[in-house]
Amino acid sequence: MLPCLNKQLFGLDCPGCGLQRSLYFLLHGEFMAAFKMYPAIYPMILLLFFLGSSIFVKFRFAGIIKWSLISLTVGTILVSYFIKMNNLFN
Repeated sequence: MLPCLNKQLFGLDCPGCGLQRSLYFLLHGEFMAAFKMYPAIYPMILLLFFLGSSIFVKFRFAGIIKWSLISLTVGTILVSYFIKMNNLFN
């Protein structure tokens, strides 16, 4: 796996730390371990699936769906990162 440059330089996880390992777990069928490693993996996959399928299929309210999925993904990334950092410093 590729090392995290932020973690190597500053000793702290970045908001993307755990994504590679989560994908590894997901590809090996360990769905709960993937979620525990990086909770935003499922909203991110849903967003990527929607963006990919919207190239070929015209969705009604596509803009609202897209921005809702982006908000859900970013929100999940930030909340899980802040929880991880809070647990690290306590």
